[in-house]
Amino acid sequence: MQSIAVSDLRANLMKVLKDIEKGSSVMITSRGKAVAKLIPADESIKKAEKKILELSKTAKIQDILSPIDENWKANN
Repeated sequence: MQSIAVSDLRANLMKVLKDIEKGSSVMITSRGKAVAKLIPADESIKKAEKKILELSKTAKIQDILSPIDENWKANN
């Protein structure tokens, strides 16, 4: 993983962001100590929203809060 000082990050922000967009991770340092890490954005939220949208096309909304007259056998 690449590391970069805060001052260098300020001077090269767009280049660093383009590298991160391509999959790189960057450790940001201040006075030689790591203070933050920049990583590519996680796309899992967008994937989950897309899946929920797909499911909503076929899902049926039912009452899930009312009790039913069926006894369940719970494992201890």
